[in-house]
Amino acid sequence: MQQRDMSLLIVIIILTAVAIWIVWPSNPGLHIHFGPINFDRDIRVYQGLDLQGGVQVVLQADMPGGQPVDAEAMGAAKVIVENRVNALGVAEPLVQLAGTDRIVVELPGISDPDTAVTTLRQTGLLEFVDAGYTILTPGTQVLTSFSQTGEYGLVTPTPVPTETPSPSVTITQEITTTEVVTPTAVAATEPTPSPTPEVRVFHTLITGRYLESAQVGQDEFGRPQINFQLTAEGGQIFADFTAAHVNQYLAIVLDGVVISCPRIETAITEGSGRITGEFSLAEARNLVVQLRYGALPVPLKVIQNRTVGPTLGQDSVAKSTQAGIIGVVTVLVFMLVYYRLHGLVADIALVVYALVTFALFKVVPVTLTLPGLAGFLFSVGTAVDANILIFERMKEELRQGKRFASAIESGFARAWTSIRDSNLSTLITCVILYWFGSNYGASMVKGFAVTLFMGILVSMFTAITVTRTVIRALYAVGGEGLRDSKWLIGL
Repeated sequence: MQQRDMSLLIVIIILTAVAIWIVWPSNPGLHIHFGPINFDRDIRVYQGLDLQGGVQVVLQADMPGGQPVDAEAMGAAKVIVENRVNALGVAEPLVQLAGTDRIVVELPGISDPDTAVTTLRQTGLLEFVDAGYTILTPGTQVLTSFSQTGEYGLVTPTPVPTETPSPSVTITQEITTTEVVTPTAVAATEPTPSPTPEVRVFHTLITGRYLESAQVGQDEFGRPQINFQLTAEGGQIFADFTAAHVNQYLAIVLDGVVISCPRIETAITEGSGRITGEFSLAEARNLVVQLRYGALPVPLKVIQNRTVGPTLGQDSVAKSTQAGIIGVVTVLVFMLVYYRLHGLVADIALVVYALVTFALFKVVPVTLTLPGLAGFLFSVGTAVDANILIFERMKEELRQGKRFASAIESGFARAWTSIRDSNLSTLITCVILYWFGSNYGASMVKGFAVTLFMGILVSMFTAITVTRTVIRALYAVGGEGLRDSKWLIGL
């Protein structure tokens, strides 16, 4: 056996051992902590929506008055929705544009579909509103000057009747400060028209445009709260206003709904504070997601909401696994019975192919769906087809009286062009399917294309490299005597 073939055989054995370690169900992953090196990577199977359950949401731009949808605005909306999805902690979500005015969102394993959908489609418009001496109850819908003017920045309030709060009312909400910001001059916008007595317009101080960061924290009683930090410009506007309105109320409004109405105890010059209210930890996290990733540039509405239960997903996994095992075992038995020794070699190559391919799915990682599993099983047939071409070519060479070593090389050389052309055409088809799935929101088509593409590449490696190396190793052991064992080599 040549040194080159021996080296390839060692590489194949090592590659197979590594693939087995990766595929092993109880794989601990890679956790390396040595000196300055800190590397943590879990190696596991990521299941798609149809395998583990979850929710698929199709969002469509809801433009008023039939206005056209701007492609750039939809792209920005996709990025914001994707950021919100990632902040929800969903493993391997899918967010993609579909056509010119739709966004397809898939959230595998989501436990609260209603909350997730609400978080995705809300515009997330945060306003700090001058409430004067009026206590606004959380949950109250209010009309603000921003909805009329559409301008950011400080709005000069117009005189409105004030109400003195009752002494029996106790205010538990407040804004605290942590950072000093150097004051700068702030220009005021034009005043808005005075509202009618029936509809009071509360004047917007600043909007979420000036929000630098937001995160979930806890108050002194362990209840969830939202800590926020304003930009330098927003902090200065905040400082000027609070200094002039001590003992008045500042409402914090999200999408026109009051979520908190603290009283200004003192001038807030540090540009930071907290939002408290009667909300749970999950609600606080969703509010932070909406605030942190800004307002959507276009309003979105839900036109389709499809929920897949985990029971259906587990049933799909079980049936797919059963079908895959039956199919692979059938192929292995057929190759062994029909081609005998060469069939055994093909079975070895097929097992190596399956291990390496599935290991790649876990390492990349690839989100497995039912169409993705179908693409993987389809590529198994391609891998077997390549071995059949090689063995049939070898039989032709042996029937013509060639030596076994010569028949091996000629068989592979003559089969290679057919294997190359057929696999190349399949790879081109996979690229087209992937493009179609990416641009038209057909995630199932996209998953099929990805797994089939990777499977074809690995099958070419196993059919040419693994099969040929193992056959050369057998020839090195059996020599030309194998040629005379016609039954053993399937002649």
